Amino acid sequence: MSRSTELVKGFRQSTPYVNAHRDSTMVIYLCGDALSHDNFPNIVSDIALLHSLGVKLVLVHGARPQIDQRLSLQDLSSPYHKGVRITESVTLPHVMQASGQLQLAITAHLSMSLNNTPMAGNQLNVVSGNFVIAQPLGVDNGVDYQHSGRVRRIDVDGINRALEQESIVLIGPVAGSVTGECFNLVSEQIATQVAIKLKADKLIGFSSDQGYIKPNGEVAAELFPHELESILQQGMTGNAPITERFLQAAVKACKKGVQRSHLVSYLDDGALIQELFSRDGIGTQVVMDSAEQVRLATIDDIGGILDLIEPLESEGILVRRSREQLEREIERFTIIVKDQLIIGCAALYPYVEDQMAEMACVAIHPDYRDGNRGVHLLEFMKHQAYALGLKQLFILTTRSLHWFREQGFAEIDLEALPIKKQDLYNFQRKSKILALDIN
Repeated sequence: MSRSTELVKGFRQSTPYVNAHRDSTMVIYLCGDALSHDNFPNIVSDIALLHSLGVKLVLVHGARPQIDQRLSLQDLSSPYHKGVRITESVTLPHVMQASGQLQLAITAHLSMSLNNTPMAGNQLNVVSGNFVIAQPLGVDNGVDYQHSGRVRRIDVDGINRALEQESIVLIGPVAGSVTGECFNLVSEQIATQVAIKLKADKLIGFSSDQGYIKPNGEVAAELFPHELESILQQGMTGNAPITERFLQAAVKACKKGVQRSHLVSYLDDGALIQELFSRDGIGTQVVMDSAEQVRLATIDDIGGILDLIEPLESEGILVRRSREQLEREIERFTIIVKDQLIIGCAALYPYVEDQMAEMACVAIHPDYRDGNRGVHLLEFMKHQAYALGLKQLFILTTRSLHWFREQGFAEIDLEALPIKKQDLYNFQRKSKILALDIN
């Protein structure tokens, strides 16, 4: 495939996501490690691209390594209690300086518009302010957190006004209180609370990991909150601390209404774009409902089904179906949908008097044939047939004989089919006939 063809294919595949993300609100959490990495200018360019595509953005940044560096230069220590930094009076000025410098640095990066760079012609308005009101954490088991705090209130209306004016809102880890004091907050908690209060469409975080790394070394593409809670309770091994902290935040955000949280690596150039604008992404997303679902088809799905089956019809693998036929038989179809793309389908034709049903028009998108999606469709068909009181499922196939055998199907004679189906059998295709008993 030529480079131009790859570009066009990638651009076309991203179009549904461009439309889906337009006018959505995303809260992006930038940990201090991401801000100091060489790839950060590329992340800024990707953030600017999101803004140009109509995404409303709130950036929340951390400052842990920068604070540690400042304190080290001053020979100051900073104890932790239950994973939270105890901010003493002597360390607070250094926390404020580190946070303030990062805020200015991020604003400067977002203001860049040099020619021959991704930011060329860019005109972003970055707004910072007292959007977060803090309160002290107080004393826990005899430990005084002093100037460490938590979120008391978020100015949702103020943030939304800035977003409606097409500004990017930037929030740091230091916030003021109603008494005029400054408190150091846990940045992941700020990002979580902002996403919840804004009813954001997404919460996105960066880590040195590509996502949640499973014990076998693979990246988990998708996790449900209850799955992640179990993992966190058992303890995460092989993952960076920032990964664990963000995933804890993602669980809370999802349970409070943020439909999807994404974790990507700040080490990988373009990870943010690949995660949001490709079907399979690159990191880990925490979701309340799976991005991939098996469901019954509706009349609105006909175009997607045709796109899926027409290449197989052209190869003679499937019997050709017209749009009119699909419209008449759409209630027979079950589909697999991933992010609004139909990646699999099958149809069930019951012969109630014979206690049999045909599973027909089985198709899986070429990019998704390595998974168990065919098995998922088969299980769905079996449940449908069982609910109708049928005892056997049969298929006619010219190319997938071995796959159906692996699923427990056995070859049968034409005479074993319902009479009505026997009359429709195409002897020119010489399809193999297989059947499966339904338990």
